Amino acid sequence: MQTLFSKWKVLGLAAAVLFATHVAAQDHPQHGEHEGHGEHEGHDQHEGHVMSAHTKHHSFADAERWSKVFDAEDRAEWQKPDEVVALLEVTDGMTVVDLGAGTGYFLGRLSAAVGEGGKVLALDVEPTLIDFMTERGEHEGWTNVEPRRIPYDDPQLPDASVDRILVVDTWHHIAERPAYAAKLLKALKPGGGVFVVDLTRESPHGPPVEERLPPEQISKELAEAGFDVEVAEETLPYQFVVVGRR
Repeated sequence: MQTLFSKWKVLGLAAAVLFATHVAAQDHPQHGEHEGHGEHEGHDQHEGHVMSAHTKHHSFADAERWSKVFDAEDRAEWQKPDEVVALLEVTDGMTVVDLGAGTGYFLGRLSAAVGEGGKVLALDVEPTLIDFMTERGEHEGWTNVEPRRIPYDDPQLPDASVDRILVVDTWHHIAERPAYAAKLLKALKPGGGVFVVDLTRESPHGPPVEERLPPEQISKELAEAGFDVEVAEETLPYQFVVVGRR
């Protein structure tokens, strides 16, 4: 019997399968795609890329479907993953979190950035995505990556335990965001930072425009939690990056 990873690879998924973050365009042609790990069908929940049972519901249980979306061959052109990881300024030995990791799009790059002495925590709420990332990590040889299932309302990270937290196309799925951000702040070591990468209102990818959060709102929510906040300079065509530092 084929493993989940090998089965989906045979079905035509990209070799580096990995949101999250995107809804397939044929399902929501008026809004494009989105990595926040879920469908926007009225009211949603989120991915770890579904973060809260109280937000609008998105189901990411069908990992086969979402891997085709999150790992689309053209994603690198607009996601610019190398630039995103460079913004984190990761050094050898750090512990980095991918919050809402989806199928693991960023994990290979983060694994390389932290080195053998570091660790990458791939957090998501959907068990099928955790299974997928676990098998993908074994296939890719990521010995420093640990997928973890988390509840909707808590990243379950010990105080002062991580250096960087990456949140891609996921923030709008989180309920009570300032309170959640306060938990992320406590989890960061002094000098650590959370990097919220999210979609602009003009992006052809993502949830309905009315559900997208502007950088000013995300900045306000991080500031309410106690972060020092700035909007990073970047060249991403469809996204912005808000940085909160401890």
